Amino acid sequence: MIDWRPFTKLVSESKSVVLTSHMRPDCDAIGSEIGLALALRSLGKTVRIINGDGVPPHIGFIDPNHDVIVLGGDVSAADVECDLVVVVDTSAWSQLGPMADVVRRSAARKVVIDHHVNQDDLGATMCKETTSESTGRLVLDAIDALGAPLTPEIAAALFAAIATDTGWFRFASVTEATLVAAARLVSAGARPNEIFAALYEQNSLARLLLQGRILTNVKSHLGGRLLSTAITQQDLRAVGAEPTDTEDVINRLLGVAGVEVALLFLELGPKETKVSLRSRSSLDVNRVAEQFGGGGHRAAAGVRYPGPLAAAENAVLAAVSAAMG
Repeated sequence: MIDWRPFTKLVSESKSVVLTSHMRPDCDAIGSEIGLALALRSLGKTVRIINGDGVPPHIGFIDPNHDVIVLGGDVSAADVECDLVVVVDTSAWSQLGPMADVVRRSAARKVVIDHHVNQDDLGATMCKETTSESTGRLVLDAIDALGAPLTPEIAAALFAAIATDTGWFRFASVTEATLVAAARLVSAGARPNEIFAALYEQNSLARLLLQGRILTNVKSHLGGRLLSTAITQQDLRAVGAEPTDTEDVINRLLGVAGVEVALLFLELGPKETKVSLRSRSSLDVNRVAEQFGGGGHRAAAGVRYPGPLAAAENAVLAAVSAAMG
């Protein structure tokens, strides 16, 4: 359990707050930021959400007021002044991208709210619970500790955060506490049917066509226990898709009978490859990701491999194969 008293004390002593999260933010990151920002504003705080990357188009519904601003685009590093910086959904310098230097240089006090295993010393008060299924639920606890009202707008953002990080409540990370939190958010005004439709029933044609390429490129290893797929920049250009359009497709690979681990390789450039790792077996993919400077959770982790796609495939496939035995 997190002791929220240090966090609430820092908030009470602060007038201005900057919230930030990891690069390529997902619904847990954005939903947590939006929910916490709204709660803090209700307490009279001046709040800005500043990320290294913008909100991916396919989850744009979660930020209807365009609260998330992008460092270097909407605001410069010199303009990021505040009393308190709150980092959500990551505890790693490398995942903050350009915001890492801003956080390092800031004289503001710092707080981290996160549920990931990996951790750097961010010089912050840590509000961390690695057994939590999502950062969104931790933010709900933080809002309760602050005594802020739970509005329909906050409830919708946090419901989306929790629902997506649990695969719509189907992952093993779901507990009674998850469902109790979800029920509270629905009672407060979150509408699951509308959130589901916005998340999964508003795909662009480009996103759909990219999913087809991802599934067409699937390769089987270790007698079908391990599946991998890869997407190149050429694939993205061919269908007019964005890198964020690859999100969640990896879970389709785990739907194949007998598959224990799935990998998705995304070519970001000639010398950088994003690798997503998923497990539904005893294999801890976080441990594999750590070998390459990445991290995440036991069942879901990620790596930014400093090399071309082919090298990333060879290295990570070898490491996963060795770990699987």
